Amino acid sequence: MNETSDPGPPVQPATAGTRTIISVDAMGGDKGPSAVVEGIIRSAEINPDIGFILHGPKGTLDMLVGKSGIADRIEIRDAAGVVEMDDKPSQVMRNGKDTSMWSAIEAVKNGEAEVCISCGNTGALMALSMIRLRKLPGVNRPAIACLWPSRNSEGFNIMLDVGADIRADEHDLLQYALMGMSYARNGLGIKRPRIGLLNVGTEEHKGRAELKAAHELIGDAAEAANYEFVGFVEGGDIPSSRVDVIVTDGFTGNVALKTGEGTATLIRDLLRQSLGATLLSRLAALLAAASLRGLSQRIDPRRVNGGVFLGLNGTVVKSHGSADATGIAAAIKLAFTLAQSHFSERLAARVASAMPARQDDDQEQEQSEPSQ
Repeated sequence: MNETSDPGPPVQPATAGTRTIISVDAMGGDKGPSAVVEGIIRSAEINPDIGFILHGPKGTLDMLVGKSGIADRIEIRDAAGVVEMDDKPSQVMRNGKDTSMWSAIEAVKNGEAEVCISCGNTGALMALSMIRLRKLPGVNRPAIACLWPSRNSEGFNIMLDVGADIRADEHDLLQYALMGMSYARNGLGIKRPRIGLLNVGTEEHKGRAELKAAHELIGDAAEAANYEFVGFVEGGDIPSSRVDVIVTDGFTGNVALKTGEGTATLIRDLLRQSLGATLLSRLAALLAAASLRGLSQRIDPRRVNGGVFLGLNGTVVKSHGSADATGIAAAIKLAFTLAQSHFSERLAARVASAMPARQDDDQEQEQSEPSQ
C-alpha cells in the first residue's frame, strides 16, 4: 500500500518557494533504518516541499539513501549510538549524546528542523525532549496526543494524554484540553473543537475528585478559549462523532490506545480469515474488494501512526516502534501538517493565555495554607 491510497490527516499546501525540514531518527524502530528510509522516500516523492535531516550511522544510511534518487533532499548526520527499547531514560540522558535520538532532537532545538520524528523508546524520547527542548512556560506535565479513527467528517478524533505521565490533576487536565484544542485547530482544521473529559459515566456526580474539579475548570474556560465542552464522555465515545478531543490521564489513555490498536488488528485478521475460508467467501471478497480495501484502511493503525508530544518548545512526533514504511510516511505527513500550520508557536500562545488563571489558583492555595 502506498501513501496515495492512504490519505491520513489533511495536509495543508506549503508556501511556494519554501521547504519544511523534518529531523528523523533512523534508528530504534523494530524494522531498522531501511523502513525509515523507505517511508521518507515515499513522502518525498509525493511532496516536493519536504526536506530531511536523517540521523544514524553514516555508512549505513549512505547506502540506503544513495539508491533513492532523492539524496539531494536528505542531509545525513552521523550518530553511531542507538537508544534501545529497554534503555532507561536516566541512562540515556547521562550517556546518550552520541545517539541518533539525541541528534534528531538537537536539530529541532537548534532551529535546523521544525519537527523531530523517532520510532524509538518512548520514555527516553520524552525525557530527552524535555531536557533539550524544555517545557513551555506554565506547562506542568507534557502530554502525548494521538489521532483516533472516528465517525467525524475529518475521520479522526484526538485523545490525550496517551502515555507521557500516568498522573494528572485537574489543572493538568485543563492544560491537556487547551493543548488538544490547539492541535485540533492546527492539525485537523477544526475551528471550534468539541472537548470531552473521559470518565466512567456521563453523570456529573461520577468519577474521582480531580475529574469533577477538571470538569468545572474545562467548562469555565470554554467561552474564552472558543471551544465547546460536551462534559464527561465514556470509552464508547472515543471513536464517535460526539467529540473532537478526548481528555484523560496517561495511564487510562495508554491502555485505551493499546486496546484499540489490538482490536483493530484482530478485526482485520479475523476478516481476512473469514473471507478466505471457502470458495464462496473468496468470490464474495473479490466482488467487494474495493469496499474491503476502504474498511482495511479505516482501521489500519499505521494510517494514524504518530503521537505528538505537546507542551514543549518544539514539536516531536513519536512513531510506533513497529512502524513500517507506510507508518513512517503517515508520521511524516502529520509532522509536515503541523509544521505548515506553525503549530508550536500557536500552542505556546494558547498555553500562555491560560497561565494567569493557574498562577492565581496557586497563589490562593498558598495563602490558604497555614504557616509551618
